[in-house]
Amino acid sequence: MKALEKKFADVFYESLVRGVTSISPDILQLLKDARNDESPQGKSMLDALIQNVELAQKMKRGVCQSPGIPCIYIRSNPELAGINVRKIAGESIVRATKEGYLRPSIVHPLTRKNTGDNSGPGIPNFEVEVDSALDYLEVIVSFKGCGPELFNAFKTFTPESLGKNLEGLKRFLLESVINAGGKPCPPIGLGVGIGGQMDGAAKLSRMAISTRKWNDRNPDPGMDRMEQELKSRINQLGIGPGGVGGKTTALAVKIGLAYTHTAICPVAVNFHCWVGRRFGFRFFAGGKMEEIL
Repeated sequence: MKALEKKFADVFYESLVRGVTSISPDILQLLKDARNDESPQGKSMLDALIQNVELAQKMKRGVCQSPGIPCIYIRSNPELAGINVRKIAGESIVRATKEGYLRPSIVHPLTRKNTGDNSGPGIPNFEVEVDSALDYLEVIVSFKGCGPELFNAFKTFTPESLGKNLEGLKRFLLESVINAGGKPCPPIGLGVGIGGQMDGAAKLSRMAISTRKWNDRNPDPGMDRMEQELKSRINQLGIGPGGVGGKTTALAVKIGLAYTHTAICPVAVNFHCWVGRRFGFRFFAGGKMEEIL
């Protein structure tokens, strides 16, 4: 296990450095596609964002000044669950901070004392699922900037307040984007969590925008239609890249759903800036590694 864990640690750190010195390929492609149909000011802003990514890759520097809060999603076979991912991930983030790939931004929530190396209780955040049907350990890591966190929103709807054709819910989502304006660094990705209770909806919203490719399609036809409709309506608001006006306010809307109690429908809105730093891989018992994002 020690040799396997060492190989996993090496793979994880290499992936982390690549992940924070660029943005995910699907998001970069969406930025490039969006510029073709943008207003002059919107196109200029998108060109600047794309150039920022290219320079970060070339110079091997962090693509954004904020490391955000890393969230790590793990699905694993029980045998491979013996690899100490928590220790490896924490040490890798500290190392990447000391080597200049991440700015130290993690602090005590009340005293505001900075640990100086992006470590501390609850950092990174972990979501873990053990599944005996798997023959691998799957890891997805998302570094989500925290400026957009200021505009996240939550509401517990009653069945009646959802409205006809869910217009009450959709109005809440659109008003959240309008109230945020250009401050969450658009073009944004919007994660929406529907169902469960407050904590479940919040987790669903973070997972939806953090673990899915932004150019994929929801396998649920109804949710897929809703994602596409919301993205279209958000892009009609005219906020545009960087808030300077234009057609591209959102690159993606992703919905996560869970069943809930008959009396309620919790809904969480999770803003993600254009800096989509996400990487993922599957690690097999023999040491084979397969990139998945």
